[in-house]
Amino acid sequence: MAEELIIPTTENRAELYESLIPQVKALIHGEPDMVANMANTVAAIKQTFDFFWIGFYVTREDQLVLGPFQGPIACTRIRFDKGVCGASYTEKKTIIVPDVDQFPGHIACSSDSKSEIVVPVIKAGEVKMVLDVDSDKVNDFSEVDQAGLEQIAQLIAETL
Repeated sequence: MAEELIIPTTENRAELYESLIPQVKALIHGEPDMVANMANTVAAIKQTFDFFWIGFYVTREDQLVLGPFQGPIACTRIRFDKGVCGASYTEKKTIIVPDVDQFPGHIACSSDSKSEIVVPVIKAGEVKMVLDVDSDKVNDFSEVDQAGLEQIAQLIAETL
């Protein structure tokens, strides 16, 4: 695939995910390098939606460690029992937080982050990493984002 994303001129997120997912699939198809696949995936999400922050946190021993991301600098290490990323890892499920100030134990890597969605990337029943997306708007994520980002997480899991 050419390294150019085709982004529809719509604000309808379902249509944007419908366009993005096959492009991410083509972009990472046949590429064995996990870092390259994560980097291109977060770049594609950022280019399509312009969310405040998008990135992966990879499981390393007893914590999540920052992987490829797009946005301002971020927390480098997150314990499994801390924040939205830790909760998603521990519960092995997607977590949508409409207002991060209302989430007990939220880790404020940036005070500009207002809402968040975290999707676990699961292979063989084990969380290998999480895909973390932050918005600078309150209540910016919905079930549409959950469905789209879970499909993207599954594509990444298939490359592991």
